[in-house]
Amino acid sequence: MEFTAGGRLEVRITPADVGKRVSVRRLNQRAGSGIKFTDTVGVLTSWNDGVVLITRRDGERVRVEESALVAGKVVPAAPARRRGPAASYAELARVCARAWQPVESERLGEWELRAAVQEGPREARRGGAAVGRRVGFTRRANSVLPLGDPGRPLDQALTHVRQWYEERGLPAYIQTATGADGTQELLCAELEERGWEREVSAQLHVGALAPLGDPDLPEAAVERVRLSRSFDGAWLRRYKRFSVPGPHVLQVLAGGPSVWFASVPGASFDEGPAAIGRCVVDGRWAGFMAVEVDPAHRRQGLATAVMAALSRQALAEGASAAWLQVEDDNEGARALYGSLGFAAHHTYHHYRYPSAR
Repeated sequence: MEFTAGGRLEVRITPADVGKRVSVRRLNQRAGSGIKFTDTVGVLTSWNDGVVLITRRDGERVRVEESALVAGKVVPAAPARRRGPAASYAELARVCARAWQPVESERLGEWELRAAVQEGPREARRGGAAVGRRVGFTRRANSVLPLGDPGRPLDQALTHVRQWYEERGLPAYIQTATGADGTQELLCAELEERGWEREVSAQLHVGALAPLGDPDLPEAAVERVRLSRSFDGAWLRRYKRFSVPGPHVLQVLAGGPSVWFASVPGASFDEGPAAIGRCVVDGRWAGFMAVEVDPAHRRQGLATAVMAALSRQALAEGASAAWLQVEDDNEGARALYGSLGFAAHHTYHHYRYPSAR
């Protein structure tokens, strides 16, 4: 790694570079084998009291003592993509939001507060009356999407967020992203400094749509997939993301610009579908979600067949690019989607305010 034209190590960043993407080298340790260094690339999120904080692509914050810095420079905002459709973070964030539409929303400047809740079991009594527990379906429809300026100082905006979700009996979540041009490393740092806790992280992957419609499978496998504009109880039972699906679940799943549901019939009616999937077509984008396969039918290409059938429908509607979301610990899904040509675009996170537990 060269930090100057002559190859000399030199620190060429200052606190004025906060918010920029940087590459730094720090002294790691002195050992009998000699001096060791560690390199870090990410967004410089703060430089205070002799401590430099850098947020990496995956959201990890790296703490570097200023005295340990031996080299540093500002680097381009985001590396060029090697494959997959080009897209900004803001474009993808809005497309994903339209695929998981809330039941209720409110604007706070350029932030959107979202909720999709129902009354849960009557489990407590307050003032002599039973009080229902509020249940939210999917964090994506029950979190703030902050795509700009909230229109007021950050602390005031966060107070309003906490109050808004408290009024609805929900924990306060804010969805952020790291690792691409225009993502929110600085906001992540501000939230953590104010006690918000990162609870869940996942990657958003993108890829070309056309290859998905032509899989390395017998055509009969794709023809088994049934597509519908609606879903039934058997589809919901295979999805298994809730105990009792209330109206808010049905509304979120059915919401979106052009929504399709896929299912592969099982061996019997009682068995239910062997595999399911959901696709939302939105302009040039087709988003894939809820791709689930019965454990008894895995490793038969059913997930690939479901995505192929949904892709063909999306292509017929004019889409050309695909996206999907994969949680960090789902290695099986990451391997599958990588084999289908998907690549990570950015990492998104859900921050929760702990007092709302």
